[in-house]
Amino acid sequence: MDTKVKRHIEFDRTGFSDEELITIYKAILKPRLIEEKMLILLRQGKISKWFSGWGQEAISVGTTLGMEKDEVMLPMHRNLGVFTTRGIPLNRLFAQFQGKQSGFTKGRDRSFHFGTMDYNIVGMISHLGPQLGIADGIALANKLSEEQKATLVFSGDGGASEGDFHEALNVAAVWDLPVIFTIENNSWGLSTPSNEQFRCKQFIDKGIGYGMDAFQLDGNNILEVISSVRKISASIREKPRPFLLECMTFRMRGHEEASGTKYYPEGIQEEWMKKDPVVNYELYLKEIGLLSEEDVANFSSEIKEEIQSGLEVAYAEPKIVPNTETELNDLFKPHKQTIVAPNSSSKSEKRFIDAISDGLRQSMEKYPELVLMGQDIAEYGGVFKITEGFVEKFGKGRVRNTPLCESAIVGAGLGLSIKGMKAMVEMQFADFVTCGFNQIVNNLAKIHWRWGQNADVVVRMPTGAGVAAGPFHSQSNEAWFFHTPGLKIVYPAFPSDAKGLLAAAIEDPNPVLFFEHKNLYRSLKEEVYDDYYTTEIGKARVVKQGDELTIVTYGMGVHWAIDAAEELQDISIEVIDLRTLSPLDTETIYASVRKTGRVVVLHEDNEIGGIGAEIVALINEHCFSSLDAPVRRVASLNTPVPFDAGLEINFLPSKRLIPTIEELIAY
Repeated sequence: MDTKVKRHIEFDRTGFSDEELITIYKAILKPRLIEEKMLILLRQGKISKWFSGWGQEAISVGTTLGMEKDEVMLPMHRNLGVFTTRGIPLNRLFAQFQGKQSGFTKGRDRSFHFGTMDYNIVGMISHLGPQLGIADGIALANKLSEEQKATLVFSGDGGASEGDFHEALNVAAVWDLPVIFTIENNSWGLSTPSNEQFRCKQFIDKGIGYGMDAFQLDGNNILEVISSVRKISASIREKPRPFLLECMTFRMRGHEEASGTKYYPEGIQEEWMKKDPVVNYELYLKEIGLLSEEDVANFSSEIKEEIQSGLEVAYAEPKIVPNTETELNDLFKPHKQTIVAPNSSSKSEKRFIDAISDGLRQSMEKYPELVLMGQDIAEYGGVFKITEGFVEKFGKGRVRNTPLCESAIVGAGLGLSIKGMKAMVEMQFADFVTCGFNQIVNNLAKIHWRWGQNADVVVRMPTGAGVAAGPFHSQSNEAWFFHTPGLKIVYPAFPSDAKGLLAAAIEDPNPVLFFEHKNLYRSLKEEVYDDYYTTEIGKARVVKQGDELTIVTYGMGVHWAIDAAEELQDISIEVIDLRTLSPLDTETIYASVRKTGRVVVLHEDNEIGGIGAEIVALINEHCFSSLDAPVRRVASLNTPVPFDAGLEINFLPSKRLIPTIEELIAY
């Protein structure tokens, strides 16, 4: 280094020993030297992409050193220093970058899109913001277990424009969660400057609106970062509450290397280069006599040898040989369901809604780590009164009213799971799940397949039409999720199944979407076991035997099918209640089709793109030689759900079922 270079950062070493100052230097030097090597490898085509944290290392390294090693951190793609400071072996890190088996995602994801609880790190996905809600859940788990631990999560200034940012901070503030929201304010979102991203003067001003403490610091001053995070984390461990930390810095290179930096104003990089966090800290240590040129050379040589050794190990590892069975098996955490029978034969008449409430209550008793979250579910008992009385029995810690923040709450459910707890998230109406869609399809569904972390979360979905509630409270949206690998989808039609399947869904360590038809809540009664029991997920039920025609259906469709079969007594109709949509019980479907030779697939959802289309395709592929007539679908019109009762009846498929059956029988 040129000894004439001037230092532009003032450091305060109060509380830091000489030995610690040197340890900090090695920690901040390592990601810089790794990045130098990665940029060379990128130019050589040996890695495919690189997101640079050059010039921002003090934030990653400083926050990590400021937290305790057993506290969870949620980094992003410029936080290499978090991974290196937590001590992840470089050969595994480089294997991750190269898509090798010994990486953390088995070649299924890239760069820093991974987590590892061995090092208490939860990685990001490409969608900026969802990690903030997950941090809420991790912090909530710490608070409920009284662990006195802090959680730290990162956001860039650009990502802070996402709705997830507001939702997560709002929930953390309302619930007094011990989480540090760290904003790396580097002034640019790809090529868009801050003045086109937000109008507030500084992010700490947002703390006032959320009712949380906020602090701004020089993100290039590593000692200031460490000291600040140590003080903040110590404070919120003793008095749980969220904290907004704004770290001022600059992104010296492009958003990723291919995008370049031509959009930067002339001279801005040169100005920020003067505040390089590694160079300035090195100059400081030299000035106070703790570091010599020989030391710098020795430390650099040691780290470069470690880098080269790690690269050689990663390079020597063969490319992954694709194995379809492995890819499919890794979708879910292994779980062999053991059916739990009731302890006694005691039964009582229960409405559909009572059975769900009963199953939920008994699951709360069975699993003390289970937390319920949803809008108005506490004292009010939910809009359908399913959790009425739960607060008195289980307390507000486990039965939690939430703000209108579906994304943050689903994310919090995942955070609870990461900490070994269970979560049930109630969508007030299934229609509202769109506001939490990203968390479900990109986090819950993919996280085990990506890096082996299960999502022990049940999302309850009051669904369906027939109650004159219009297009935003009546949708059947199960097909949205049926298309997404990694989700289990349960849709009971009877009170006894609703109770047993809900208990099974909560028992299952994987993400389950549990659909409950609102029109069945109070209109359907059945004798149901009083004790806790479970029903097999993934197993359909033949609710009516027949040998001339099969109706494959689920939910409200089961009752339409039974009604039609009773009306058409001269036709021997078999009715299959799927009960579970994913995994789909094709064995039961195929056996019935081969017996009857005629099939109607019935569902309330719109016809085009519905689950029925997939079932028809499967039947044609596997049972074509057994068919005596074309397979027919009967579904709702391809319009939104109308409000007027007459229009709604016309929209729904029930009136079109019998004519279709008669056409097939006459074929």
